[in-house]
Amino acid sequence: MRTTIRMASVAALVALAGFGCGKKPEAPPAGDAAAPSSPVPAGAEEKVLNVYNWADYIDPEVIEDFKKETGIDIHYDVFDSNEVLETKLLTGNSGYDVVVPSAYFLERQIKAGVFRKLDKSALPNLGNLDPELTSSVAGHDPGNEYGVTYMWGTTGIGYDASKIEAIMPGAPVDSWSLVLDPAVVSKFKDCGVSVLEDPTDMVGTVLLYLGKDPNSQSEADLKLAEERLLAIRPFIRMITSAQYIDALANGEICIAVGYSGDILQARDRAAEAGKPADIRFSIPKEGALMWFDTLAIPADAKHPGNAHLFIDYLLRPEVAARNSDFVNYANANSGATALVNEELRNDPGIYPPAETKARLKPNLSKSAEFTRLLNRAWTRFMTGR
Repeated sequence: MRTTIRMASVAALVALAGFGCGKKPEAPPAGDAAAPSSPVPAGAEEKVLNVYNWADYIDPEVIEDFKKETGIDIHYDVFDSNEVLETKLLTGNSGYDVVVPSAYFLERQIKAGVFRKLDKSALPNLGNLDPELTSSVAGHDPGNEYGVTYMWGTTGIGYDASKIEAIMPGAPVDSWSLVLDPAVVSKFKDCGVSVLEDPTDMVGTVLLYLGKDPNSQSEADLKLAEERLLAIRPFIRMITSAQYIDALANGEICIAVGYSGDILQARDRAAEAGKPADIRFSIPKEGALMWFDTLAIPADAKHPGNAHLFIDYLLRPEVAARNSDFVNYANANSGATALVNEELRNDPGIYPPAETKARLKPNLSKSAEFTRLLNRAWTRFMTGR
């Protein structure tokens, strides 16, 4: 999450989905964390649940099966950035009962008081979650009181191996230098290079490459990152957190800084279209940012009982596995791992081995002051000046 942004290819959800919109705020307002809320029996609520999730981020059949089992009618909308979700939540009266913020957005939104504390007695399947991942998310949400980990992944490099090898035999596909070294990335300008439209991810990634703390809020470190980004700017064709999936699949670009599952989606789309692409995903040797997407209940949710029922349903191992198979991302459910498609669960880019996990760094929330500086630096990069 990253800021994690998914492609909006949701034909199977057309009858359920609508797109949200909003302006990107520089920083959330300060506020007090939401007070604990009394549990509401699901049976006392109307049979309705309003969900706001990333596009392409759930198996549509899971929604239908939940409705059949419970009789609860789901109204399902999608968004394409954490900023859009945050704007709706901070404005108030969003109308949603379950939302899916990335963990570092959850962290600052908790401080703004926009979420309801979870009633863990209504979530018996919480015990299925991986303790290690749950502990990592607790760094954003102490005690895991407001969010339930849904999916997780990394920010790495997607590339078409055959094109890269043809242009530069032995290219450093295991290093961020493929994108962040001007002498290297310049060779792929004509082939097409894309980076994420996400200042937090991109600046953090550059700092990792430079041997710095990816969560540094030092102005000096930000300046170093900006200088490196401006140095590669002439060789970047696309700055996007959504369009790179199809662009990589269609051969419009050959390198993309992107999210683990998105790169696999690009690989699958290329195969379905009969494209001669050899799309792979790399977690560079310098390390990478890891992110978590969480399930949370807004403080003003009208159907919190139904929301707990839905979250607990998603925590069933067989349901979590179905969702992972559909979205190509790792879930946080220990009981689901053995049920996930064998090819996916054995992919080291999606379920990294211990030695790779040791190189992954969390993406932490930043202060309002630093966020303003970050956004200004990012604007200079976007415009190339």
